[in-house]
Amino acid sequence: MINEKLPKIWYGGDYNPEQWEADTWAEDDRMFKLAGIDVATINVFSWALSQPSEDDYHFEWLDETIDRLHRNGVGVCLATSTGAHPAWMAKKYPEVTRVDYHGRKRKFGGRHNSCPNSLVFRHFSKLIAGKLAERYKDHPALLIWHVSNEYGGYCYCDNCAEAFRGWLRKRYGTIDKLNKAWNTRFWGHTFYDWDEIVPPNALSEEWDGNRTNFQGISLDYRRFQSDSLLECYKIEYEELKRHTPNVPVTTNLMGFYPELNYFEWAKHLDVVSWDNYPSLDTPFSFTAMTHDLMRGLKQGQPFMLMEQTPSQQNWQAYNSLKRPGVMRLWSYQAVARGADTVMFFQLRRSVGACEKYHGAVIEHVGHENTRVFREVAELGRELQQLGDKLLDARSAAKVAIVYDWENRWATELTSGPTVALKYVDEVHKYYDALFKLGVQTDMIGVETDLSGYDIVIAPVLYMVKEGYAKKVEAFVEAGGTFVTTFFSGIVNENDIVTLGGYPGELRKVLGIWAEEIDALFPDARNQVVMKGEQGALSGTYECGLLCDLIHSEGAEVLAEYGSDFYKGMPALTVNRFGQGQAWYVATSPDARFMSDFLANLVADKGIRPLAKVPAGVEAAERVKDGKSFLFLLNHNAEEATVDLGDRGGVDLLTGSQVSGTVAIGAKGVVIVERGE
Repeated sequence: MINEKLPKIWYGGDYNPEQWEADTWAEDDRMFKLAGIDVATINVFSWALSQPSEDDYHFEWLDETIDRLHRNGVGVCLATSTGAHPAWMAKKYPEVTRVDYHGRKRKFGGRHNSCPNSLVFRHFSKLIAGKLAERYKDHPALLIWHVSNEYGGYCYCDNCAEAFRGWLRKRYGTIDKLNKAWNTRFWGHTFYDWDEIVPPNALSEEWDGNRTNFQGISLDYRRFQSDSLLECYKIEYEELKRHTPNVPVTTNLMGFYPELNYFEWAKHLDVVSWDNYPSLDTPFSFTAMTHDLMRGLKQGQPFMLMEQTPSQQNWQAYNSLKRPGVMRLWSYQAVARGADTVMFFQLRRSVGACEKYHGAVIEHVGHENTRVFREVAELGRELQQLGDKLLDARSAAKVAIVYDWENRWATELTSGPTVALKYVDEVHKYYDALFKLGVQTDMIGVETDLSGYDIVIAPVLYMVKEGYAKKVEAFVEAGGTFVTTFFSGIVNENDIVTLGGYPGELRKVLGIWAEEIDALFPDARNQVVMKGEQGALSGTYECGLLCDLIHSEGAEVLAEYGSDFYKGMPALTVNRFGQGQAWYVATSPDARFMSDFLANLVADKGIRPLAKVPAGVEAAERVKDGKSFLFLLNHNAEEATVDLGDRGGVDLLTGSQVSGTVAIGAKGVVIVERGE
């Protein structure tokens, strides 16, 4: 568990008492008890309050807050406050503010405005982290450290330019190796000295964010900025650990946030935490996939749901309310997929600035007689009732989908073949089909061990990193089923094409080669025509986006294109390799194909769905100590029924025995405890 001081699913969220007066604090204490709140995240943006000048630190207000929370039975997730530097720092040391993508020097304001390569910023952030750790290391309320907040954003200042050159020296060693890696003979870009290299932004190589003349340069700058921000986190992490080696440390991630390589970050987090803010119309399978990705960052270790809104966001174009029951439903969705905490932003709604219309446990009216508070309090009672039953329960998935941030960067930076290709969307198509089939799926990175899985799917594996093809070959040879798709095996880690025919290093295991790639206009379609019945697969399906024109090199052709000049060329192949199979889906097929195709694969491997779920019902499972916890979540606005077959058990939320067909109310939740 995260910390043995609180052996239950943590319940609470971000709390900013410094924005209020003492008479409000007493009401907070009373209402936290009513809601079952037992954890408060504090000090997230209080650097300016605790350090009003370079040499002055004032933590008395924080002493009082932590002591008061502890007296009232509330533990503390203590932030280091470094998510926004104080105004005096920007005034005295202008180098701490960033230069933006367009080359403009920022003034003080906003947040995420600190240059990650400013030695001044790193110095002061290390100092305050150390002072906090030294002061509160023995406080009984301290449960976990929260470093900064929602790291993100790139900087293009002179600090970063110089640090980038140092990062490149370390990566490539010599300027000649760098020139080769970046293919700088193109457009006469040869570099003769390190100081000729500048950050790729709107003043140099890039425009419109993800459009670039030199993919290798832009790809490395994304790696460098992710590493730079991670280095800032690690400086604070190490300072906290120096004083409190046994207190876990985290920082809150943001799901599929594009700018940081979270698989690298997760290596330095004691527990992954993340902030979940879907829109009302976000597919609930996409939210489930994001939870599964957060769980996958540390090979299945449970994570923290650090933030969600109890009612509405303030920053989306249309900030719809969560309908009755949805907050509870989405909270249990997080728990079902590996969360050992349910926490909110925020506990009391702010009175001013940009988050005053962001939802809160305690609304502006200030009392408990609100729909939102009643729902929060009811969930608090249920989580208290669950105790430690679910803590540290894991996934037992036999199917995994590969996701890689660097592959995403490379795919989105490439200058072709279509602007419509969205890596995350293609990954979600495969996840969504498995989700609707009721098949538990892990989201994994390219460094994850594959041996525990029966099926591994790597959609749009455009970038094949060194050694990964061999890893796939070993997995398939040992009996695994591997699936990849169009636009895979094209380039290496530097975005340099692997010559000899696509899919490059994957040709051997896949038994095919691709001659050309056709990009279809948004309203254009082709067809995947099966060459006979293959289990659930039969007949004709629609496809679009991209079509690889492939040839078999030993792979069996199971389907062909139905139209255009490449009618009759392979669209779906399978290659027997060792004891296993390697599949190639040469285009982006419709949802019906996805469902039939993946139903075939899981049936062939003997993987049983968790439950046969109707549309709008989600099934997920956690396992622990020989017991299975099956979560059934009804996202529909009306009652739904699920057939449990011969695997009944006890509903943890009601204590009643369930078997056969179980009814789940609208937006309802059932958690069935049963033997494995």
